[in-house]
Amino acid sequence: MKKRTLLAFCCLFSSFGYAQHFHNLVNDIPSSFRGLETYKEKVIWVSGSRGTVGKSVDAGKTWQWVNPKGYEGFDFRDIEVFSAREAVIVNAGSPAVILHTKDGGKTWKEVYRDERKEIFLDGMDFLGKTGYIYGDPIDGAFQLLKSTNKGKSWQDVSKHIILFAEAEEGGFAASGTGIQVFPNRVYMASGGRYSSFYNRNDKENSLDVTDVPIWSGESGTGIFSIDFLNPNEGIAVGGNYMADKDNRNNILLTKDAGKTWQKPQQPVGGYRSCVKYISPHVLVATGTSGTDLSRDGGQTWTNISPGSFNVIAVSKSGKHIYLAGSNGNIERLDLNPD
Repeated sequence: MKKRTLLAFCCLFSSFGYAQHFHNLVNDIPSSFRGLETYKEKVIWVSGSRGTVGKSVDAGKTWQWVNPKGYEGFDFRDIEVFSAREAVIVNAGSPAVILHTKDGGKTWKEVYRDERKEIFLDGMDFLGKTGYIYGDPIDGAFQLLKSTNKGKSWQDVSKHIILFAEAEEGGFAASGTGIQVFPNRVYMASGGRYSSFYNRNDKENSLDVTDVPIWSGESGTGIFSIDFLNPNEGIAVGGNYMADKDNRNNILLTKDAGKTWQKPQQPVGGYRSCVKYISPHVLVATGTSGTDLSRDGGQTWTNISPGSFNVIAVSKSGKHIYLAGSNGNIERLDLNPD
């Protein structure tokens, strides 16, 4: 992806009656950050290329780098966090590996490995102890892994939960947020030649697949990120990462669990690799060409920064918002009423 120079240490923008402050927390780490997650209010974990993993237990004031030994060449595109001591990371590419720590990153245990040359894992999500990881199609079906013990072990359920893919359809590992888990449900999004939304209901043993009318048709287009406020109401962002300033048809909203999708009144400013609900009305979307804010449930968006980021994480209360990017940068975004 394209890289852009960060803005100054603290940037101030004003829109929708809010003042937005960006505060630099980490800069110039030799890694492209793609995984970012919080625990409660003060714990943050980040992961990325060159085997890099970091954590903060004081809301980003200080950082400890806990890179797994022996995995220096791996690209850890996603991370899930269960406490200040327990986390699980997954890399993109072959071999696919999943590592788990229970001592704050002092030691890491390899809990899954797949040596197939075709394997490419895209993203991960957990609800309680249960989590799923999805990967690009092999032999016409997306790969799907499941854990029921906070990532301590994993089972390949690709042949049990078959997610058939069209030719030249795949996932994106730009932020690890193309999958979301709800009770008895797994939502997943795709892109490439076709862009689809997958709604797998474990309780009913059913699968609904919907063609999503977002920008698609090429290898770098489609849905890069989803976020759902509840099982019915959600948002999808993406576009074309090779034309990251082009904002044609790169954001859609749904109110019926992905059966139908609608364009917002005012879209985001370009390609976006991650989107998050901060509250039912406030959302933030980011990508390599900037960050946008909505405070009307995603209907209208205003650009609040041209800085380059890949991923967003939000604390449990929604008060703390963090963004990380390909320049080894992590920033905190404060949304304060004027």
